[in-house]
Amino acid sequence: MATTDLRSRATKGPAQADAAVMHKEDPLDLAHPRKEYHWSNQDEPHAQRRKEMLKKYPQIRKLMRHEPITKYYVCALVAIQFAAAYWITVNNLLGTWQFWLLSYVVGGTCSSALVLGIHEVTHFLAFKDFLPNKILACIGNLPIVFPFCVEFKKYHMDHHRFQGVDGIDGDVPTRLETFLFNSFLGKLFFCITQICFYAIRPTFSVKPVTYRMPKTFREFIVSWHAMNIAIQAPVMALIVYNFGWTPILYFGASVFMGGSIHPMAGHFIAEHYVTAPGVETYSYYGSLNALAFNVGYHNEHHDFPNIPWTLLPELRKIAPEYYNNLPEVKSWFFTIIDFIRTPGYGPFSRIKRMPSVADGGKFLDKPQVSSPLGCAEAAEEDVTSPNFVGKELGTSF
Repeated sequence: MATTDLRSRATKGPAQADAAVMHKEDPLDLAHPRKEYHWSNQDEPHAQRRKEMLKKYPQIRKLMRHEPITKYYVCALVAIQFAAAYWITVNNLLGTWQFWLLSYVVGGTCSSALVLGIHEVTHFLAFKDFLPNKILACIGNLPIVFPFCVEFKKYHMDHHRFQGVDGIDGDVPTRLETFLFNSFLGKLFFCITQICFYAIRPTFSVKPVTYRMPKTFREFIVSWHAMNIAIQAPVMALIVYNFGWTPILYFGASVFMGGSIHPMAGHFIAEHYVTAPGVETYSYYGSLNALAFNVGYHNEHHDFPNIPWTLLPELRKIAPEYYNNLPEVKSWFFTIIDFIRTPGYGPFSRIKRMPSVADGGKFLDKPQVSSPLGCAEAAEEDVTSPNFVGKELGTSF
């Protein structure tokens, strides 16, 4: 099956041509199941591209700011989910076709959008100060049932700094996943349940580098891990006490369906699974970005994580030569379908690199900068926060 069948435009610009040369010993064969990851001896591409773009287009720095609209969008999604849960409860619709339809269409879309909204907020892009960003993330977390926003931040920092690094980037499927889910039926099961693997995988497969976990009970109690739980648990308990389990079951069904074979869930695969030789990040410019905080602008986001979602299209307009010739995903939904049915497109379709490659192998020597509350800061220029303006500044959560 040709690469173009995977809804990717494979026109080669300079960046892609260089990547293809780097991986010429590992040709892309989509007709047969892969038996190994795509291994790279180069660092991830975004840091170097970011430096080049800032040098060529210094006006990009003006895009590094906070987006006030984000808080309204997140709160609106939370309100929609609570209203839907209430309507299902008072009309006794648990288990009916209306319950499942609403869970998929409304709940699945809203819960997926909320996860992406929390992603935006954990980059501290909704408010100037850290504290309101943290509170907004916890509010957005409420219809997701499980307190996850702090855990997400912890591993997502490393996904940006150490993309594809073995044992650090929790976004890459584990060896066990590649063994279990490399067939048609395996990939079908993986796509149906992928939200579970994205939630569980980082806990067991990687060790955070940028973020230091609380090491003592006191550190935990005053950390945002505890605060996330302290906000989430009482709200869930109050809902059960006043309305029973129906709202919680609706929230849970929404999260599961939104992360399953759902158009919004296609971004999980579309972002980094390889469909063109040597290219490890893919953008999607379709209409679902309007619901998904423009996460489809994924090359743009990885190049500049401190630019808010509303301004990523502007970044592409400023520097079109860096993006227009890269392969792009045409459809999130058909990405899932192609992933399931294409033999050589599966859990092994990820570019990985050894820790010695990342950041020139220097990051292992960098000390962590930790706060007394058990939250770590990046010991380098942290481009994941809009507070980064060219000086060294870390973020904590």
